Amino acid sequence: MYKKAQIIAEVKTQSPLGFKSDKSWEELFQVANEIGDIISIHTDPRWGGSFELLQKARALTHKPVLAKGMHESDADVEKAIGIGADWVLVVGRIPAIHKEKCMIEAITLEELKMIPEDVRVVWNARDVKDGSPKKETFDDARKVFKGWLCQASHIRTINDIKEGADAVLVGTHLIDFAKSMLARDSSGE
Repeated sequence: MYKKAQIIAEVKTQSPLGFKSDKSWEELFQVANEIGDIISIHTDPRWGGSFELLQKARALTHKPVLAKGMHESDADVEKAIGIGADWVLVVGRIPAIHKEKCMIEAITLEELKMIPEDVRVVWNARDVKDGSPKKETFDDARKVFKGWLCQASHIRTINDIKEGADAVLVGTHLIDFAKSMLARDSSGE
């Protein structure tokens, strides 16, 4: 946790947008497990994930685990929870089941306005369609949504955490973010 924001540390080895980590899944998992309050594991192969890796992660940590993926059907949500995910990210929809265990990634501010405030929400600074930066910022999302809100994407260090974020989801820059956390810890701040 940093400044009241939970750290959701993502194990991401690649993305369909061209990212490729120089670290193995195991190396990234070790860092995520060290700094994360919640460990995020991709279930989507486009991000180097699978439900098998979710099961592997569940066996390797006692920390809460987030199954990260689009999870386009309620069957995907059920499968992730059955494997042992504590949380399931669902993009662009509210599932009919296990809403209390889901984090909903709203695509637009209009969509965000329709989500009940008792649901956990992720605001991704990237457009899910093409990875480009959204015009709407985390601050815009916070003005619209008063409930639990997680900041995601373009987070390289602890200095990138926005005021009002209940959590941050850090993936692509996990190693840099971890270094910034450890530097803070060693400086005694």
